[in-house]
Amino acid sequence: MKLCIQAILKFLMGILLVGVLIFVPAGTLRFANGWLLMGVLFAPVLALGVVLFVKNPALLAARLNGKEKQREQDLVVKLSGLMFVAGFVLAGLTHRFGWYRLPMGVCVGAVVVLLAAYGMYAEVLRENAYLSRTVQVQAGQTVVDTGLYGIVRHPMYSATLILFLAMPLVLGSLYAFAVFLLYPLLIVRRIRQEERLLERELDGYRAYQQKVRYRLIPFVW
Repeated sequence: MKLCIQAILKFLMGILLVGVLIFVPAGTLRFANGWLLMGVLFAPVLALGVVLFVKNPALLAARLNGKEKQREQDLVVKLSGLMFVAGFVLAGLTHRFGWYRLPMGVCVGAVVVLLAAYGMYAEVLRENAYLSRTVQVQAGQTVVDTGLYGIVRHPMYSATLILFLAMPLVLGSLYAFAVFLLYPLLIVRRIRQEERLLERELDGYRAYQQKVRYRLIPFVW
């Protein structure tokens, strides 16, 4: 019951926060792209949350815990939060003042990409039961090297990279997209720090690095 209440509260707070960041700067609730993003963003989150609550409540609890213990990782999380705030506010202002808006075809394409990224996200959760939101090595954790983990070492970050870069495009804001381009830089820094921890504390991780060369994007990095 405690986990259920915690999950529901976080879900509702997420809806409220994103809604405020988008619609208040827009100056109106008549922002179709804003409602489109809210729908494609939170409907899959709700579905994934229900599945995890039924199938793997321990993983759901780990995903709800976003408090980083390492100072460097905490900084990355805070900078990512600032990026989200700036990007969503810019998207709202774009609608309010009629700045250049992306064609609807781009927005619809971004919706398809965003949903595909959620599918990838769900598959990663299915493959790896140790996916907490914080950088840590859990008791009994082992290296996963099959499925998406046989292609890149951090498929969860690959999924979030696609997901986050699609968001401002759904909102139709090129200016917000420019802000979200900071995310790849932040995630690269997070991955480098995380891998140093995994090399020290997770048995077999160095051998896995030799087996799977690419961290985030196949044939790129």
